[in-house]
Amino acid sequence: MAAKKLSARRLTFIMCFAEVLSMTGFAAYTTLLPQLQREWGISNSEAGAISGILFAGYMMSVPVLTSLTDRMDSRRIYLVACLTGALGAAIFAWFGQGFWTAALAQFLIGAGLGGTYMPGLKALTDHLEGAAQSRATAFYTASFGLGSTLSILVAGKLGAAYEWQWAFWFGAVGPVLAGLIVMLAIPLGRMRPREQHTTALLDFRPVLRNRQTLGYVVGYAIHNYELFGARSWMVAFLVFCSALQPESAPMVISAATLAALINVMGPVFSVSGNELAIRFGRQRIIFLFMTLSGALACLIGYTAAWPWYVVVLLLMVHYSAMLGDSAALTSGAVASTPPEMRGAMMAVYSFIGFSTAFLAPLVFGVTLDLAGGNQDITAWGLAFGSIGIFGVMAPLVRWQYLRRNKKIN
Repeated sequence: MAAKKLSARRLTFIMCFAEVLSMTGFAAYTTLLPQLQREWGISNSEAGAISGILFAGYMMSVPVLTSLTDRMDSRRIYLVACLTGALGAAIFAWFGQGFWTAALAQFLIGAGLGGTYMPGLKALTDHLEGAAQSRATAFYTASFGLGSTLSILVAGKLGAAYEWQWAFWFGAVGPVLAGLIVMLAIPLGRMRPREQHTTALLDFRPVLRNRQTLGYVVGYAIHNYELFGARSWMVAFLVFCSALQPESAPMVISAATLAALINVMGPVFSVSGNELAIRFGRQRIIFLFMTLSGALACLIGYTAAWPWYVVVLLLMVHYSAMLGDSAALTSGAVASTPPEMRGAMMAVYSFIGFSTAFLAPLVFGVTLDLAGGNQDITAWGLAFGSIGIFGVMAPLVRWQYLRRNKKIN
């Protein structure tokens, strides 16, 4: 099948399906965080650090593995990364019993993600151009949300029905299947001939000199800081809200299931946001969603004692706003980069973007501890504010950008 010419729709479907499978272990830890925190007796700061270490693994692997896609078969990189992520999930299931073993397992899961998410996008966009490429990018980035939703939903169900280790065994199976699908079904992508390798593997200066691309990189860093900070602590926040008002919280739906339902909103708004960006302009839509999500993040923590359904509705709106600029940012970065530099660009884009994803869960947890702990409404308000602050500042950034361009013109 890999030797045949695939249509844009079939190619996009295969890569999105593989991406969802590759992420089965991605959110297992954050979904089971309240249970593991009680069982292991770890602080909010330690719990946040374990969440963040997954992204540290991502940051360590993504510059090398994504850059290599300009020079070698991205499918092989994808397969090796899938096996690495599966190994991390298996270690968590077999040996996880505290901070250090969990940290090692999360690091490997993150390293695997670093070799699948952007290399997978490279394998997809190598075969597409123009509007088809933009829409395929939107659907692929949306599949990240579907993957996290599946991980949350299944991990929550397995953790409630069986021992929590089964959630991580599930997380080990998905990446193996994803790697096999990509190797067998996706055609060979673009690679620069050896004689055209004019820069060293990790020389990212050509990417950093592209001012248009760099703007999308910075935007993605802000986007990821808020998104992964919220994702890492969403289940724990929902558990806290339900404890405050047990008479109004729906007992038939667990916090993990609610978090999965909230995550489902993300892919829809990611694709919709990209369509709006195509019609009304990328920068306008990016700043609109970034400002809205930042403002909501600064509010949500203080609403924990509000009626349960209002809190869940606000979380849905916030999550939708966070994902509204996701595909627009990524498709803009891809479109602004020459094809022969896309691997290097995606390496920079992911490394800087996920550097903030590493920091956000830790900052969130430290803020919780310093402000009074995870049983205090004000502490939750400040913790959510710590990830929303940059989105609130987006209008000022846009104003300065427009002012500078007006002076230049």
